[in-house]
Amino acid sequence: MNPKKRMRVAVAMSGGVDSLKTAAFLKAQGHDVFGVHMRVLPESRNGRWDARKVNREKEDAVQRLASRLGIELRVVDLREAFDRLVIQPFLTAYRNGLTPNPCTLCNPAVKFGILLEKALEGGVDRLATGHYARVLPPDDRFPGYRLLRGRDPAKDQSYFLFGLDRKSLAKALFPLGELRKDDVRRWAASEGYTDLLSAESQEICFVPSGHYVEFLEERIGDAAFSVPGPILNTDGTVLGEHRGVFRYTVGQRRGLGLPSTEPYYVVAIEPERNAVRVGRARDLERDRLIVEKVNWVSMDPPDRPIRACVRIRYRHRAAPAFVIPRDDASAAVRFDRPQRAVTPGQAAVFYDGDTVLGGGTIAREGTQG
Repeated sequence: MNPKKRMRVAVAMSGGVDSLKTAAFLKAQGHDVFGVHMRVLPESRNGRWDARKVNREKEDAVQRLASRLGIELRVVDLREAFDRLVIQPFLTAYRNGLTPNPCTLCNPAVKFGILLEKALEGGVDRLATGHYARVLPPDDRFPGYRLLRGRDPAKDQSYFLFGLDRKSLAKALFPLGELRKDDVRRWAASEGYTDLLSAESQEICFVPSGHYVEFLEERIGDAAFSVPGPILNTDGTVLGEHRGVFRYTVGQRRGLGLPSTEPYYVVAIEPERNAVRVGRARDLERDRLIVEKVNWVSMDPPDRPIRACVRIRYRHRAAPAFVIPRDDASAAVRFDRPQRAVTPGQAAVFYDGDTVLGGGTIAREGTQG
């Protein structure tokens, strides 16, 4: 971004400190800034929450921040698109024994998909968000924009953005990519914003109760989905009974109800036989996986194996591996050393130093193309 060029920028505002700082930073640089807030929360089908009330309270909170900044706020109703592009794939993934990450669905399809399109139609130059990530413009090495890790290693959010296409990346601004989260919090306190900010949450944004199992029970509404079934060990012996396969994820230790001198962990979900398979800690180790629907965000698709560091969940320390492209927009990953709790449905993201090369979704064993 050239700070000397005045641009019209839409800032996606959630009510949190990161999007607030993003808007304030861009305004201070002299850009023509306004806020956009996505209305995405669906109505509860059994009365667990009042979506109209929750949406109104959230929008009022964001409006107070925008007013304090002296910028316009526009609310964009994206509930239908969000349901189709995020919630339905989220439900389908759980039906298929996967553990999805909805942020990796939302960012390319909704935030930097539909919202960006609407913003561009309205005459903006860029869409900015509060992600801790960076974008490099084209140079002699690569003719397109490149996605990089944020400078703050404790907050880097590039993992969630691997699905962006190059057109979207060229229109994205991530002003917080050079900052540290602690500095952003201190800025908010010094400016007197603390009492106006929404509490930060690690929960899924469309599950206000914070209990995703309740959301799955409500939305899928399938008795077969919740029916108890066997908990099997690695040789097929029945050890106990689960309460519905969607309640479990690979690597889980608690809540299995299996007394033992050595802990059991979930090693696989098998929805086709309504089974949860468990093993010991050593059984969680995997040295290979298949990644489906690969998006190469910062390079052209390679025609041969490449070396990369691969991150298999947000807080995972990226591990050295060979990434072997395949003809069906998938890739095989072969780690130098086995990794713990490779979880189907999560994203595997490929890095070369700070550069995000690409990524995709981890496939279930036995279901890969």
